[in-house]
Amino acid sequence: MSKKISQWILVIAGGILFSLVFWQEKLGINTIFFDAFILAAIFYLYANTRQNAVVRWLVIGHLICLAMIILHNTLLSKIAFVTTLLLIVGFAEYVHRSVWFAGGSVLLNIIFCVASIGEQFKQKKTPGKKRKNISRAIRFAIIPVLLVAVFFIIYSLSNSVFQEITVKVEQYIGRFFTSVFDVFSPQRLLFLVFGIYVTGCLLLRSRLNYFSSKESTLKDDLQRTRLPWKKRIQKTSFAFAETVMGRFARGMMALKNENITGVITLLLLNALLLIINIIDISYLWFDFDYMGDVFLYKMVHEGTELLIMSIVLAMLVVLFFFKGNLNFYRRNKWLKYGAYAWIVQNKVLVISVLLRDYYYIARYGLAYKRIGVLLFLLMVLIGLATVFIKIWQKRTSYFLFRVNAWAGIVLLVLASTIHWDEFIASYNLQRKDQVPLDAEFLLTLSDKTLPLLDANLEAFKKAQAAIPRQSSGSDSETDSWSRSKNCDTCFVEQILARKDLFLQKQSHLSWLSWNYADAATAKYLKEKNNQ
Repeated sequence: MSKKISQWILVIAGGILFSLVFWQEKLGINTIFFDAFILAAIFYLYANTRQNAVVRWLVIGHLICLAMIILHNTLLSKIAFVTTLLLIVGFAEYVHRSVWFAGGSVLLNIIFCVASIGEQFKQKKTPGKKRKNISRAIRFAIIPVLLVAVFFIIYSLSNSVFQEITVKVEQYIGRFFTSVFDVFSPQRLLFLVFGIYVTGCLLLRSRLNYFSSKESTLKDDLQRTRLPWKKRIQKTSFAFAETVMGRFARGMMALKNENITGVITLLLLNALLLIINIIDISYLWFDFDYMGDVFLYKMVHEGTELLIMSIVLAMLVVLFFFKGNLNFYRRNKWLKYGAYAWIVQNKVLVISVLLRDYYYIARYGLAYKRIGVLLFLLMVLIGLATVFIKIWQKRTSYFLFRVNAWAGIVLLVLASTIHWDEFIASYNLQRKDQVPLDAEFLLTLSDKTLPLLDANLEAFKKAQAAIPRQSSGSDSETDSWSRSKNCDTCFVEQILARKDLFLQKQSHLSWLSWNYADAATAKYLKEKNNQ
């Protein structure tokens, strides 16, 4: 069987499987079936992939994300699952080392998927003789079919037993076609087409190798290049340097002048950042009373965002001065020292930002953005470390972005192993006597937190009683979901309505949507209702 026919069969089979397991279902056990099919098809169509170490590691991370969909079924686990699957496709079908370029190749697959599928369906034109044979068969069948229809009507009218059999056959055929039309409804057919498109994006490689070819020219180690003057003045970096330095950016002393400018810049920036770090260390690091009347909200929300932006700009400043031949300048010792000091000081600044976030969490509890700041600071620390390595070992910006992208993928996979909504709800509710209960935020968390919310109804009742109630047209606490969604402070009513809505949704799903998080929640709520 040729590879083209194999691809054609696998794309159609994958589309049908997608339609069968995902139609009106949520991600659950059905994900295992489709994922197993896709991975098997990829390893079959692109056999060399089996020896690719990067793909093997990606598969391990991908299977972890798949397990987290079955266990936690969070949005983050689904994002991580899709991301790792797309990267497996990119590294299996193309030659890549970087996540960014592999993602670009997958994007080309998605854009040109329709064209790729069209190539699989190209067939030779049907010969004229076959058309004539079909027409001849139809002509010969007309008279026999008409005669059978006439005698069928006569026999059914004259024989009551035959008529009863006929009615039963008609009912059976009617039910059959009804079920067929249910399966092949316009919406279901569109979903099937979408499934074929998704499978095609994953299995069919685009003819364009732009990103693969582009990456093949890039290296990790920085090479000294001597550009002709005409090409040098056309570069954007030269235009910027000339705007700032004027005539000092030209001539034989240009590299020396650029080094002096860099040393002065980093000296001033280090002095300024040293003042900021001294203030933070003396104010935040020791004996800081985060429970007192301080402007904690302003310090965290405004200060943290600006400091994070400053750290990112700091890395860009270093990359600007170590972008090319200045890395090989023999007298760049002080420039390197200034860059190393700048990196170390920014790490101290990261610790200060971390403390701000820690104090805010200790004072007001956990939330998405506060956890996001922690994860982002971890990525910043990795970024600062790789910038240090870039300067020390004379590495390219390609190396920098490649390594940091892989670090981001690893962090994404690890983060998907935690059910953050449940973790946030558990942390905040356990400390409800020490920190303010943000009831409105807790009610926005996923259904997995419903058992926790239900177990702490008394706390929500107190929070609800502390807020003036708006007049309502009904005295029932469990009026309806329509009432609770229009009342932002009816915390208890919203929890009760969400419990009913969750069980109602679960009743419409089959075993294909099963996952542990929903199953455990449904079991708890059913047992609670039976008490």
